[in-house]
Amino acid sequence: MTGKALVYTEVSQAIDTEAREKWGFNTFALVEAAGRGCAGAVTAAFPRLFSGGAMRITAAAGPGNNGADALVMLRYWILSGLAEPALSAVVVSRLPDSGDCSPLSETLKSLEKMNVPVTVWDSGGGEKTGSPSIGAFSKADIIIDGIAGSGVSGPLRGSLKEMAEAVNALETPFVISVDMPSGSSDEWEPGMPIVRAAVTTAIEPLKLCLYHPKARLFCGTILPVRNVFPAALIEKHKGPELLDWESARTLIPPVRADAYKHLRGAVEIRAGAPGASGAALIAARGAQAAGAGLVRLVVDDEIYPILASGAGGVMVAPESLENTPGRFKPGALLLGPGWGRTGGRAARLEKSLELEKNGVPLVLDADAIALAKDKQFHGNAILTPHAGEFSEYTGISVEEILSRPAPLLLETAEKKKAVIILKGHVIFVAGFDGRLAVIDGIAPVLASGGSGDLLAGFCAAIAARTAGRGGGGGDCYSCACAAAALLIAAGKSPDLALRFTDPLEIAGAAADLAGRAWLCPKEGGNGCF
Repeated sequence: MTGKALVYTEVSQAIDTEAREKWGFNTFALVEAAGRGCAGAVTAAFPRLFSGGAMRITAAAGPGNNGADALVMLRYWILSGLAEPALSAVVVSRLPDSGDCSPLSETLKSLEKMNVPVTVWDSGGGEKTGSPSIGAFSKADIIIDGIAGSGVSGPLRGSLKEMAEAVNALETPFVISVDMPSGSSDEWEPGMPIVRAAVTTAIEPLKLCLYHPKARLFCGTILPVRNVFPAALIEKHKGPELLDWESARTLIPPVRADAYKHLRGAVEIRAGAPGASGAALIAARGAQAAGAGLVRLVVDDEIYPILASGAGGVMVAPESLENTPGRFKPGALLLGPGWGRTGGRAARLEKSLELEKNGVPLVLDADAIALAKDKQFHGNAILTPHAGEFSEYTGISVEEILSRPAPLLLETAEKKKAVIILKGHVIFVAGFDGRLAVIDGIAPVLASGGSGDLLAGFCAAIAARTAGRGGGGGDCYSCACAAAALLIAAGKSPDLALRFTDPLEIAGAAADLAGRAWLCPKEGGNGCF
């Protein structure tokens, strides 16, 4: 596995059970490790959080082990001198039964011995603004959310729902969710109660539901918490993976020292139309930035003079000359950015599908995706839709796609035998062989016209360079993962992250990242840096 493991909530519960029953990790050990790990992750990531003196901290605990994790976090900060009992508080959904010896009961007992006030949630407390439980929330600088964890199915109900809504009603506290915001699950959808966290201390293996696009904004900063479960146990249950640029770039081999332009990959792009010529140029620049040795851009005759005059190293050709024999043999094809759906586009797509069938990687973006709605691929295609385009392609609502994209993408990828990149603030990459990757975005600079065209160009360039290394069209899934991670990394470049910019500047940042990763002083080397 290249990236971090992602699991469905039922798999995370299976890992917890196996750790206890077969690996000798008792529940108390797991809760202690999780709570201390979460507290340490927050302290390390936010060193200034406690620099102004003791903070008023309230732990909100439901009846499960997530509640116990939250109490361990609070206890750890008190023992470390970062919190004071008199400024701390605990709100529980209910008190443990007499004789209960669970981690929640025992940790609660230790906090009570430290003179931390404990309050039981008042049912309907949201309307009782003077109630002790509401007061414990409203006076807090930090709220630790341990209301519900992965064991809860369906929407929050009763006191758990009321506690989550009370936390969300406050504006000032810094909310830290343990493992996942309470209410989050594989089944969560908009309208269900969920805590809005500033930070989520996510215990590895990370839960896939944290990265569902609709749910992602409730998680805030996601801090992975390691060393709670054994790595070998996590590996046993591996499935989807969370990738970033550092991990995804290793999927693509470096450029040979003796590489010339054809070995670097030749990309042919069919894009642009009157009124949308910019998309064609951005896609071509994207292909150059990701390392293509040759980029040929074929455009409508009407926009040819516009693009040819400022194309630089891009070979621009008018559509009327597209049948010139023997002059250009592409290693990958890209169709669609700003292309439109009329004027012979469908016929061109059919010709490209024949090449895809014979092993030439084919990247379809925007209008080309719609034109290919009823087409079948042969393992050499990458589709790059955003949620609206994927909705048009499949007939599935945008709301459903953004709430739970993974099964929908995997089913469609397998059915069509194509790799699918779902674009957005979180990017999902689904392979037709069942592989699934997530690249966490949240890069506002990319929320502008042209970033998708760049991504399509990245895909084509990487696919053209790697095609044929092992026979056939290469691994389009790895190409798609690397391209998506490159886009996010470029969007987060320090020079661009805090200002509005043009997509061509993002292409420049991507060229720097890609060059540092894949340019190589000698074949088999590890790059120049």
